[in-house]
Amino acid sequence: MKDFFESIASLFQDVLFLPYDALRELQEDSWWAANGLNFFFIFIVFVAFLYWMKQLKNADDNHKEDKSVKAHSFLGKDAELD
Repeated sequence: MKDFFESIASLFQDVLFLPYDALRELQEDSWWAANGLNFFFIFIVFVAFLYWMKQLKNADDNHKEDKSVKAHSFLGKDAELD
């Protein structure tokens, strides 16, 4: 059983963390290059957020959303606690 857990530790330390080790060494030379992956992920989230906002605006402009009181049970009188 001990060999199993040591092999998992070896897998992570020797193989799966190699890109992070490379980024750590790259940071000493160029902070911008080392954080390029972070900037890429931030860009993806920003684009997804803009797309989501555009879809919400389209739904609001086309009046597709039911905004009546009975649209959600927790907004109406049916949701009152006894």
